[in-house]
Amino acid sequence: MSVLRSLLSHDMPRSRWLAALLLVAVFGLALTPFLFPGIKALNVAAKILVFIVLVASYDLLLGYTGIVSFAHTMFFGIGAYGIAIASSRMEPGWTAVAVGLGASLLLSLGLSLLIGLFSLRVKAIFFAMITLAVASAFLGLASQLSDLTGGEDGLNFQVPELLRPSTEFLEEPWLGASIDGRFASYYLLFFSALGLLLLMLRIVNSPFGRVLQAIRENDFRAEAIGYRSVVYRTLSNVLAALFACCAGAMLALWLRYNGPDTSLSMELMLDVLLITVIGGMGTLYGAVLGSVLFMLAQNYLQELMKLGAGLVEGVPVLAQLIAPERWLLWLGLLFVLAVYHFPSGIVGRLRAAALQHRSGGH
Repeated sequence: MSVLRSLLSHDMPRSRWLAALLLVAVFGLALTPFLFPGIKALNVAAKILVFIVLVASYDLLLGYTGIVSFAHTMFFGIGAYGIAIASSRMEPGWTAVAVGLGASLLLSLGLSLLIGLFSLRVKAIFFAMITLAVASAFLGLASQLSDLTGGEDGLNFQVPELLRPSTEFLEEPWLGASIDGRFASYYLLFFSALGLLLLMLRIVNSPFGRVLQAIRENDFRAEAIGYRSVVYRTLSNVLAALFACCAGAMLALWLRYNGPDTSLSMELMLDVLLITVIGGMGTLYGAVLGSVLFMLAQNYLQELMKLGAGLVEGVPVLAQLIAPERWLLWLGLLFVLAVYHFPSGIVGRLRAAALQHRSGGH
């Protein structure tokens, strides 16, 4: 138990239901290749892992520091393009991956530092507008520099041989899972996501993380006791950008492709914002539960509606409402209800319920 506490930086779930849901999510993702061997299930699980890192990195900004930024997916795109450009221009292999990741981390560091230093002195709404303008400019640049980025078509590239789907480690499936390059890629993503999430937990539960939360709660009081809020906000912006860049690299390695719509679109930014709010701001566990819920709903709601439509076939209004092509309407409705009933997010609601139960018990 003490090892687990240390791994989680003493930030325990504090709710039995939350602990149970997190265990189901972690073990479900860890065993996906064996439990759900289909290609679609593996793709969904891989995207969940990428989104866990991306959403958790955004929560460093929004939930822990109180910064609203619309340029977060720009750093996600930089990470993905770093891998794509290096792998398509160099000999495909681990050297290209290392060069691409290193270059994209350096670019993310420089850009996030510039944005932080020049923009975080202005009021919150103006900072949000500045980041939106920067993100839009970067998206336009990525679409137009076709010689470098592949333009609107994006870039297809080869990954190291170990991660290629054609690489087979065992001729026969083992425990129902094909042990091939895709299997290796999935577990590279799983352990990367796990390591990055534990590192972020360590950061937010360190003295530095406590200062970020103090700035979020009361900027003037934090300044009064000697903390330079601009410095801490800038550092938070830089850290969030670097983690988002790693998430982008993970996505590129999994898809073996990257384009503007894949990693830089505004829809992606809105998804990240929505998952952060649904999971619970200011708690990295919310990134895990929110990403799992969002990705499962986005990928399987339409199939559930097909089953429902078959059951109510012939019923005039109901058959139209449950038609599979209206899945986006129901997805939107589900998330509106989730935000309405869980204003502090899923994690916040579960922790509040556990605290209330303990108080009632005494």
